[in-house]
This record gives sequence, C-alpha cells and structure tokens, in this order.
Amino acid sequence: MIKTAVARRYAQALFELLDVSSIEPTRAALTVLGQAIKESVELRHVVASPVFGAKDKIAVLTELGSRLGCPPIGKTFLAQLVEKNRVGFLPEIAEAFAKLADASKGTQPVTVFSATAIPPGEQEQISNRLRTVLKRQVEVTFHTDARYIAGMQIRLGSTVVDSTVLGRLQAMQSVLTKE
Repeated sequence: MIKTAVARRYAQALFELLDVSSIEPTRAALTVLGQAIKESVELRHVVASPVFGAKDKIAVLTELGSRLGCPPIGKTFLAQLVEKNRVGFLPEIAEAFAKLADASKGTQPVTVFSATAIPPGEQEQISNRLRTVLKRQVEVTFHTDARYIAGMQIRLGSTVVDSTVLGRLQAMQSVLTKE
C-alpha cells in the first residue's frame, strides 16, 4: 500500500511537470524501463547494489531513457529516483503514470484475453462495442493464452468479465469444493 501511494505521488509530480507533447514518449519510456527492472536481473542488480554509485546508476538509467526517447525532464526524474533511493518503485510509478496519461486523454484501457487470436475485423467489432457500452474512448489490447481453452476475458481496471472455459471450470471447482 505504501509503495503504491509513493508511486502515485511520484507519477503525479512527473505528470504535472510535462507538457502535453511529452506525455506519451515519457509514458513509453517509463513502461519499458519498469518492465526491464521487473525482468532483468542485471539491471535490478545495477540499480539496487551499493557497489555502484549514484552517478553510475544515473548514467545507466539516463542512457536507457535516451535510447527510449524519454524527454529531458524524464531523464532528470530518473536521476531524482536514484538520488532519493526510489528507483525500485519504477514499475509502480510507470503504471500510475500510464493511468494518469489515460485519464488525461479520456481513454479507458481495456485488455481482452482469448484462447486463440481474434481476427482484426472482430477486434474492431469488440472495440466498437466496448466504446458504446462504456460511453468513452477505449484503448483495447488483445492477448492470446491457450490456457483459456475458449471464450474471452475482458479486464477494465479491477473489473473482470470472464466467459472463458477455464474461468467456468474454476468457478465450478470452487462451488464443488465449498462445504
């Protein structure tokens, strides 16, 4: 909870410093850096280890930020995270920043999971239907996962609509094992 609150404050501070044209490049850079910190043992070691000084950590992050197209304010922000020993919060900060960026655009991020790839025409129909139901712009991301067997799962923030075979099997298992 504390980590999330700190991440939101940092994301809000960065968001307020940026002009409209810098929001998307910063979002993209933060998202990739946050994902890299989650997935790369080497990067986590560099940013967390006391063996590397603050200047080295800042140099690594700003170079990565430059390669990802991060504006100068974003690179200064990364340096502040290192100096305040908050660089470990970068994945959560990226997530909070993405929510702020979506809210400023008036879009709702939606994730759709299915067992097989959905053809482009059907993706467009799903996007249009979600736009109509939610009465706002949506940014739909489609993923495939064979574990679902069949059906779709739609995630809107913390709301999940699950019509997959896997979801129904899990619900049946829950009912049957409940006494």
